[in-house]
Amino acid sequence: MKKILSLLLVCMMVLPALAFADDLPVVKIGVFEPASGDSGAGGKQEMLGMQYALEKTPTVEVGGQEYKVELVYADNGSTPDKAPSAAQKLVSEQVAVVLGSYGSAVSIAGSDYFKAADIAAIGATCTNPQVTAGNSHYFRICFLDPFQGTVLANYAYKELGARTAYCLAELGNDYDVGLVTYFKRAFEELGGMVYDETFPTGNSDFTSYLTNATMFGADVFFSPVSIAYSTQIVKQASSQNVTYPILGGDTLDSNVVAEAAKGTNIQLIIDTFYQEGANAEFDEGFKAWLNSNSEALTNNGGNDVISAVSVMGYDAYYTALEAMKAAGSIDSKAVMEALPSVTLTGVSGAIAFDETGDAIRTSAFVKTVDTQTGDWTFVAEASVD
Repeated sequence: MKKILSLLLVCMMVLPALAFADDLPVVKIGVFEPASGDSGAGGKQEMLGMQYALEKTPTVEVGGQEYKVELVYADNGSTPDKAPSAAQKLVSEQVAVVLGSYGSAVSIAGSDYFKAADIAAIGATCTNPQVTAGNSHYFRICFLDPFQGTVLANYAYKELGARTAYCLAELGNDYDVGLVTYFKRAFEELGGMVYDETFPTGNSDFTSYLTNATMFGADVFFSPVSIAYSTQIVKQASSQNVTYPILGGDTLDSNVVAEAAKGTNIQLIIDTFYQEGANAEFDEGFKAWLNSNSEALTNNGGNDVISAVSVMGYDAYYTALEAMKAAGSIDSKAVMEALPSVTLTGVSGAIAFDETGDAIRTSAFVKTVDTQTGDWTFVAEASVD
């Protein structure tokens, strides 16, 4: 009987607490990410980090008031023509701050709508310099394309011994074209030769481009394209028995891309923001969460391999919380004004902003696919020095 009474007392204590949690005022954080289109797979993985962060930290204390955090989603469809309507949806929801997007072109396309509404955006992995150039509302926690383009060019020339590079980008894609430009500039400054081409949106046959790379005598094939295109390139390169390594930027850091290289003869090398194993506590918790949530596991490509973009989404969420705390308000303009001074230690490393709103990052992870297991393996931590 005493045990029953004790249990009833505990329940009486817990229920009011739960009711109080439900009664908390809500602060909305906008999630401006692709859930469809060519970058849908990457966008979903980036969102997983935000969703896991929300699971771990569902409330935030701002100015002495506890708030329940709500993530408001808007699918930007992976394309600049669909991004404005997604941005406008988040503005209409009166979010305090926006996270995203996976993809620089859509980030740029949605930017002015956030600016007009005095809403700050925190990019997790949008690396093109134009995202933050000339404005004071867009921030990001990732390295930039001039940096990663130079890292990859240095690696190709100095570590792989490449002297001729072939570069392929999607026509009109700001991320692809921009990163190829920075790679080309750095590779040529080292003394290398670069041949570059573009392909039209929606292309699915890359055999002619792979043949051209062979004809030009390429030592490396650099193509920093979306997951949808890169998986096709890897599979078609394997069918052609190409011998040159395929290099890619952070967008290729996906278990979906790694799976495409499994069982092939392709040497696939990328640079990225995080390598699984760098933070054991995060890795263990995130994997456990993925494996307990069938939808999350599906959105991660069907397994629990940790993508760097998930880590960056996780860190972006906590950056948003810190900005609201620093502002002492959930007013979007106040949050925007507080962001430049925000600092924190994320899973991906120390986070702080320069005068442009860009993260102060000095290194990137270089990794490759073990074609026997389909796992990413660490190669080096590289800088531009």
